[in-house]
Amino acid sequence: MYTKKNSERENFWVCMRVGVERLCVCRVRQTCAAMTIKPRMSFLRPKMSPVSKTCYYCLMSKDCLLVKGLSGEPRLSGEVRISGAKNAALPLIAASILFDGAIFLRNVPKIEDVDRMLELLEMLGVSFEKDGEGGLKVDATEFSFHEFERQIAKRLRASIIAVGPVLARLGKVSFPHPGGCVIGARPIDIFLDAFRKMGAVVSMENERYEINAPKGLHGAEIFFPIQSVTVTETLVMAAVGASGETILKNCSMEPEVVFLCEVLRISGAIISGIGTPTLAITGVGCRLVSKENIEVIPDRIDAGSFIILGALLGNKLTIQNCVPSHLDALLNTLGQSGVDFSVGKNSVSVSAANLSRHKAVSVKTHEYPGFPTDLQAPMAVFLTQAEGESLVFETIFDGRLTYTEDLARMGASIQLWNSHNALIKGPTPLKGRELEGPDLRAGLAYIIAALVADGESVVTNVYNIDRGYEKIDERLRKIGAQVSRVSQDPVK
Repeated sequence: MYTKKNSERENFWVCMRVGVERLCVCRVRQTCAAMTIKPRMSFLRPKMSPVSKTCYYCLMSKDCLLVKGLSGEPRLSGEVRISGAKNAALPLIAASILFDGAIFLRNVPKIEDVDRMLELLEMLGVSFEKDGEGGLKVDATEFSFHEFERQIAKRLRASIIAVGPVLARLGKVSFPHPGGCVIGARPIDIFLDAFRKMGAVVSMENERYEINAPKGLHGAEIFFPIQSVTVTETLVMAAVGASGETILKNCSMEPEVVFLCEVLRISGAIISGIGTPTLAITGVGCRLVSKENIEVIPDRIDAGSFIILGALLGNKLTIQNCVPSHLDALLNTLGQSGVDFSVGKNSVSVSAANLSRHKAVSVKTHEYPGFPTDLQAPMAVFLTQAEGESLVFETIFDGRLTYTEDLARMGASIQLWNSHNALIKGPTPLKGRELEGPDLRAGLAYIIAALVADGESVVTNVYNIDRGYEKIDERLRKIGAQVSRVSQDPVK
């Protein structure tokens, strides 16, 4: 579908379907080519949208956040509205491939990962329209291509989610090893083994996975060796589009998985066991029908991050549009520490009035309903200000504690025992410094640490944070934080 105009300039491509050339707005092709990064652009539309003119190099290099620390004083107040869940929106966008006609979503977060997923699907023939207020129409009627664009797929871990519905609908799919945050090994053997059990043939050619099921996918009994949200969602969608019955065992039970299954069920899928570790799915083909506008559930990680911020610096900070029951593990842990908070139907109000009396607590990450791994880094910042010794035990990912080295440079007393365990002694004052977010969740933790600290901090690699948190700097300013975004032109 796509061909290079010039093999020496990897950012200069021609869409054979439309026949037009597109360039990055930086206008310096050599910069992008040197980085071997393809421009961020919308190929299948005759008109280029404002959000799709920038190459990945420019996009990821231009922004940093300047954060003025509050020296531990509880000055943040007001209300924070939580956006739609990234990990609920992305699989639902990919699931559009299973529908006969368009689907209409509301409360879609305005984040980079959503834009990347839409660009990936657009290159496969899917069309979409945004209304600017969190509304999104996705239509896969013209979907017909099976090859994932390399650079987008390698930057978006969630691209693997689209493999299931694409394979179910077309009987073939081609994609590179998915990328995303660097937080340890993330093998895809579980996906590949499951597809083989469903009748697919898997091979590797030119650093791409080639999966073919010329007779279509068929039902199978599949046991996942580990619980994984992404694996569960991908195989649920593949099973819906397959023939026969599929039994999935040891499934994840996160709210985002339940949400996806419920949406598919009300759209015509036959799924039982929703909310349990075992799902039974009878394939109905790619003929689902969206019966109503679908509202994406609130992002529990976004909500939890602001609750932790409020526990550190809040002067009655209220987190609105959240589902408190999705946050039981976090709220229970904060309660054990002595944090002052109250829970409403769709909100949590939290204060740092008792900060000097917060006690150390140990945290062990676990699949839902346990403590979320995605809140582990923000919680570690909280523990640097709690009295006593806390043990952080990361059970889900390797290498997800590397950010603690930067917290130690800020003044935190942290001993990193190994890739899964860290000992934190508090309280310790933090000092502002320059920080480069290594991944999405640690990047947000750095912002929280910078706000707690004395002095100013600079948080770079903001693209990682923008991948999962909607307008983070704007929302922080609304509650009293002094955070400013500085754009830098990477091309001089």
